[in-house]
Amino acid sequence: PLLCITEMAIWTALRVHLPEPSVFAGYSVGELAAHACAGALQATELAHLARARALQMDGACPHDGGLVAVSGLAHGLIERLCAQTGVEIAIINGADRCVAGGLAADLSAFEEAAIRAGARIQLLHVSVAAHTRLMSPASTAFRSALAASPLRDPAVRILAGVDASSVLTRGRAIHTLAHQVAAPIRWADCMDALVESGCDVLLELGPGDALSRMFHSRHACIPCRSVAEFSSFAGVAHWVAAAA
Repeated sequence: PLLCITEMAIWTALRVHLPEPSVFAGYSVGELAAHACAGALQATELAHLARARALQMDGACPHDGGLVAVSGLAHGLIERLCAQTGVEIAIINGADRCVAGGLAADLSAFEEAAIRAGARIQLLHVSVAAHTRLMSPASTAFRSALAASPLRDPAVRILAGVDASSVLTRGRAIHTLAHQVAAPIRWADCMDALVESGCDVLLELGPGDALSRMFHSRHACIPCRSVAEFSSFAGVAHWVAAAA
């Protein structure tokens, strides 16, 4: 909830200084915040849904779960290692970069196999196997929460994390936001879709700059920075105007 509200607060403060956005995209729970930034949720509504999503994911699996970031291996090899150890690809960040999720014991076996194959591994500080089938009960519960919420059609197009398709209606938003809880996020496809949409400047709301660094490594020719890099909103607005 704090991450989502922070992102919405930053956008609320910035939007009066920036051109109208053409598209929003959000990484994992950031996709829910993207809907709020696009006008589909008020702040209180966003906080309630973010909290419900977190609680439902916490309760979806009675065993310890987790996520590990993997880099340096071809996607096909990562898939084979996942099949051998019982974990799943949770997020695809590039041809040789992904996040894998599963139960703690299976993740340990996957880490050992991936390191032997030459991968670089980073354990992420989460206790749920987000975006894997272990979260199926949470996906179902969150769909019900979304359907009962005042979620509205977004005023700005949003990219769905599960397939980089456009989300323009409440019904489509309910499906994609619920589905992504237990399905892989195809962030590499989302980054490509931003380029294909004709975006000439991208701004990460933060906190942090992980997404802007990831985008720069994939599409270095398009200006992309994070709000976290600036000391004032005026500085952000000046950079966007100059870059555009």
